[in-house]
Amino acid sequence: MKFATFLMLTTSALARPSKPVSSWPGWSGIEQMFVFGDSYTTTGFNASTGPQPSPGNPLGNPKYPGYTSSNGPNWVDYLTVKYNDSLVLTYSLAYGGATVDAALVAQYLPTVLSLKEQVQTEFLPLYGTQQLASWKPDATLFAIFIGINDVGNSYAGTASGNTTIYDAVLSEYTSLVNQLYDSGARNFVFLNVPPVDRSPLTASSGPAAQALEASRIALFNSRIATLAANLAHADKQNAVFLYDTHTLFEEVLDNPQQFPQTAPYRNTTDYCLDYENGTAAMDTLNASCVYPVNEYFWLNSLHPTYPMHDLLSSKVAEELRGGRCM
Repeated sequence: MKFATFLMLTTSALARPSKPVSSWPGWSGIEQMFVFGDSYTTTGFNASTGPQPSPGNPLGNPKYPGYTSSNGPNWVDYLTVKYNDSLVLTYSLAYGGATVDAALVAQYLPTVLSLKEQVQTEFLPLYGTQQLASWKPDATLFAIFIGINDVGNSYAGTASGNTTIYDAVLSEYTSLVNQLYDSGARNFVFLNVPPVDRSPLTASSGPAAQALEASRIALFNSRIATLAANLAHADKQNAVFLYDTHTLFEEVLDNPQQFPQTAPYRNTTDYCLDYENGTAAMDTLNASCVYPVNEYFWLNSLHPTYPMHDLLSSKVAEELRGGRCM
């Protein structure tokens, strides 16, 4: 099965009726999950050297919640142990700083594993062959949350209006999804890019930079929607979900009190320098900061704290539980 990258859609891929698909067992029927992405998703899992996920340790290594960017559990942790409807063994192959392909959009360090490497050097040889874990296509979910660094590391170079870099990136993204499909993957959930144009990192560059990054995020997200829709339409056996991370983040940044998980937030625009590298406790209050760390949306210039991840995970689970695939 191969699918085209840029099919024109006549309706929004985010406002869609659910379709019956034979491969989707329901969220309660998922037994394993392979997750790909960047620092918003990584738990520090080492596929080669650490313990593999097991019923007594569903995320494998390192010790829960792992090495996250949220000063606590991230959405993958919560989806595995809090919002799961069954025992789910989760293999998080995500890597902080990842882009889709470092040859297209450079990463901050050459040692970072891009999505391409996560798929081709981690998943396919170790799990695609079922060498380290046995998994069933109809009881396994593949989750991909990528694009923050692709846009963040490239948008300034598109100020002239030339956005062909995103054609290349999404073409490679599509190829990698095809490779997962060819290995047996049939159940997918894609998360689009959140509004990191509102992060302190981009805000520090001024309104023009924020507007440019916002426009490139919108473009990138439209391409993710197209990718997901094409995958869903290419094979009726595919169960494809697209979660609108962007809208959820916007809602929280505008009014965090509307959700129980994020109601404690008191600051959604800035962060406290003494918290930026994490704290010993999830609710640490440093005398130099106005609020405890968990009352700031931003832990540092780019990463949200764990309450946002808690909410995101609950909403992804709600989507999966409802079976609202494309």
